[in-house]
Amino acid sequence: MSQTNGDKGEIKVLWFLPTHGDGRYLGTNEGGRAVDLGYLGQIAQAADNLGYHGVLLPTGRSCEDAWVVASAMVPLTRSLRYLVAVRPALQPPSLAARMTATLDRLSGGRVLINVVTGGDPVENRGDGIFLDHGERYEATREFLEVYRRLLAGETVDFSGRHIRVEGARLLFPPVQEGGPPLWFGGSSEAAIGVAASTIDKYLTWGEPPAQVAEKVERVRRAARRAGREVSFGIRLHVIVRPTGEEAWAAAEDLIRHLDEKTIASAQKIFARMDSEGQRRMSALHGGRRDRLEVSPNLWAGVGLVRGGAGTALVGDPETVAERMREYIDIGIDSFILSGYPHLEEAYRFAELVMPLLPVEGGRAAAEVRAANTGPFGETIANDRLPGAGSGGGG
Repeated sequence: MSQTNGDKGEIKVLWFLPTHGDGRYLGTNEGGRAVDLGYLGQIAQAADNLGYHGVLLPTGRSCEDAWVVASAMVPLTRSLRYLVAVRPALQPPSLAARMTATLDRLSGGRVLINVVTGGDPVENRGDGIFLDHGERYEATREFLEVYRRLLAGETVDFSGRHIRVEGARLLFPPVQEGGPPLWFGGSSEAAIGVAASTIDKYLTWGEPPAQVAEKVERVRRAARRAGREVSFGIRLHVIVRPTGEEAWAAAEDLIRHLDEKTIASAQKIFARMDSEGQRRMSALHGGRRDRLEVSPNLWAGVGLVRGGAGTALVGDPETVAERMREYIDIGIDSFILSGYPHLEEAYRFAELVMPLLPVEGGRAAAEVRAANTGPFGETIANDRLPGAGSGGGG
């Protein structure tokens, strides 16, 4: 099931469907967007047309259901892939396998699977999950054992501590042989053990390159001990503008409405989680506005109030591309990106940064767009196409 593109040196770039809300600013409803079917469809179609490999759909009680949204987006797009979550301990592996196979067939093989254990004990208890951190990863191992075998076409008998099935089987197989690739992120030793033994692509949140390099090497060593290879992806926000000054001004504008009370409240919620990844994210800035550039052009302002991925690459196109190359040199071959608001920023990143990077499918997508629709810009005086620069000649 593993998909790699290392032979060509190309990277995959995915965007994000903001099913938990969207807007121009964090921490306020000012400039907020109605996240409905039409708006999500606009983002998905933009990502499809711009050459993004796929989109991540978040999971949890703060989001619209990822599977329902993905099902609604599939007929609106041609080649866009959908990274949707299975939830060990929340759903039986047989049900998850049926959902996966159905969506994979109906989308023509455009499903990617994100394995999410859940790191918020309060939300977990609300979902009926009363397992501690170690037990959740035990359940994840058992879940994936049954889930993968079902997608591979086996009839499964399994009896574990958390999961028991007898004669489980999948009548309608997925399009992708053996099932879609499994993506997964987790920073604890238990999580890395799961990744090494089972996962195709290991995801990290956007920590500074040195920390990411250390984590990648830990996972690589663990995978080698298990006789496997794992590829790597990273989850980041991006704030890119024609100049660095404009980009940093946009970053500050994004958090202009945040007050200390809102930040403290968010950090208190993050502190209750038993997620090692969330702990590492929060430690980057400590809830302080004066510690937000945690490495060159890596800004942690998003993480003041947003759980999960809380850092953004900020700068002009060339600088952002160079920072991404630093992660590529570490071994990252997939980038899951987002920006506020998500529709405009999907275009901005694709137009300004993707041409500077070896993006898989990016050249073909650009050639199709150029053949059909330009980009030209608006005609001048209804008479001619504009040229480069302010002179508009040509």
